[in-house]
Amino acid sequence: MGEPTVTDLDQAVPTVDRTIHDVGAAWMLDPVTSARGKDAGYENPFAFYFAGRGGVLGDVDAGVVTAAFGWFEPGAVRAMWDEGVAVAGAREAARRYGRACARWGEEHLAGLDGAAVDRLTELSGRVVATADGSGLPLFAGWRAEATADGGPARLMQQINVLREWRAALHLCATTAAGLAPLETVLAAGGPNRARFLGWRDVADDAAADPSAVARREEAEAATNRLTAAVYGRALTPSEFAEYAELVTKAGAAALG
Repeated sequence: MGEPTVTDLDQAVPTVDRTIHDVGAAWMLDPVTSARGKDAGYENPFAFYFAGRGGVLGDVDAGVVTAAFGWFEPGAVRAMWDEGVAVAGAREAARRYGRACARWGEEHLAGLDGAAVDRLTELSGRVVATADGSGLPLFAGWRAEATADGGPARLMQQINVLREWRAALHLCATTAAGLAPLETVLAAGGPNRARFLGWRDVADDAAADPSAVARREEAEAATNRLTAAVYGRALTPSEFAEYAELVTKAGAAALG
């Protein structure tokens, strides 16, 4: 059996990236994470999310956070960001959020054996190091953050960085496709998703424009090409196959 081809890599990338997205979303949305935020001084879990995730940007106006996050309603971002950074500032919020991420990893990736944890941390670290941070401020910010010394805690923090990487690339791709934030959200998830992201005035029957759906699909394909190109530079085909298998195992451990 030969090594995976470029075609194999292109086909595997969406599945790998989806698993990374889902693991990252699981820790962010876990009630335990909200409880840890409350213990850290953030009564509102959304304030912890915005100040924690966006804190790597530093002491900036909420408009900068809106630009980096991409698809949230600007007024909601401003309210949650201002509330969150009032607790302990932006950079400290990021540190607290990063520690919450590490603790979640210790609890949810414990099912992976040590060798798998170490190898996936190594391979994902090479991907993170290879990726260009131009135009990707959240990714660059989280990549620069200090991490745990090792084990599931560090691996989970690395998964978070990978999630920010693809999310930032996708934001660039949707912007390049001419999609406004609300157009993107409606095309990808409909009215319920839009309201979850703060667009409260969206009607139940709000439908995405067919052209927006098509452009969003083009942006998704472009994002896959961008991540695949970095995977191809950072890892050999056989290493990517190993990476994909380990990501699958990590997803099963974290989400199962």
